[in-house]
Amino acid sequence: MNRVRIAAIAVLATLALGALLAPVWARDSYQIQFREAPDAPPSWKFPLGTDALGRDRLTRLGYGARVSFLLAPAAALLTCLEAAVLGGLAGFAGRRVRSVVLFAADLFLTLPWLFLLIAVRACLPLNTSPEISVAITFLLLGALGWAAPARIICAAVGKLNRSDFILQARAAGCSPSRLLLRHLIPNVMPVLLAQFWIAVPVYILAEATLGMLGLGVSEPLPSLGSILRDLEGVDVIAQPWQLAPAIVLAVFAGAFQLVRPREDYSL
Repeated sequence: MNRVRIAAIAVLATLALGALLAPVWARDSYQIQFREAPDAPPSWKFPLGTDALGRDRLTRLGYGARVSFLLAPAAALLTCLEAAVLGGLAGFAGRRVRSVVLFAADLFLTLPWLFLLIAVRACLPLNTSPEISVAITFLLLGALGWAAPARIICAAVGKLNRSDFILQARAAGCSPSRLLLRHLIPNVMPVLLAQFWIAVPVYILAEATLGMLGLGVSEPLPSLGSILRDLEGVDVIAQPWQLAPAIVLAVFAGAFQLVRPREDYSL
């Protein structure tokens, strides 16, 4: 393991711990308003200043990163489960099933899924609670992102299904269920792991995009996207500390790409 990857792991661990432990190190709640100090510059009490409502930016950044860093892996896991089931079925069950699954995957890939997310999220009532909005946002991300990983899993399973050791297992009388559980799934796990590592930063960036459009997590619960939305109309040259959420997002996405496995799993 080279030094760059070790440094990336250390950065990811620091960001993750800081986000997960936000309720521990934050002195106040993310929704408390200090009305005597709106738009305050950085100080000992407010290291990143306050927003227009007088809320501590550092506290909100910690809680917002916590939301994204916890739920983006959950959405990526849902995507990988869908891709494993549908892609594995397409690659193992036969030509007709493969044609149906790949047709559905192609249909999903042709749709602008970000606009589909925006449309579905915009249909929610304006008084949707923050907990429901964050659950729906990441559930939609996980449910709609299966198509590309499923095609890769289908190709991987199809290639394994034609391999010599699978043919030998069939000749020895191995049942289809045993072939699937004991031979195909363990050999496809590295492909699924690679898809998981790809999906996590993609979903965090997708939530940030929705949040900047006002269609992400509902207030007062913060997320990286809703915090980035506060940068609209701000002179970041005069107030560079407000770039902190963008820096956290960029550092996380870059470190994640440095940590993920580098093997080529595209078949």
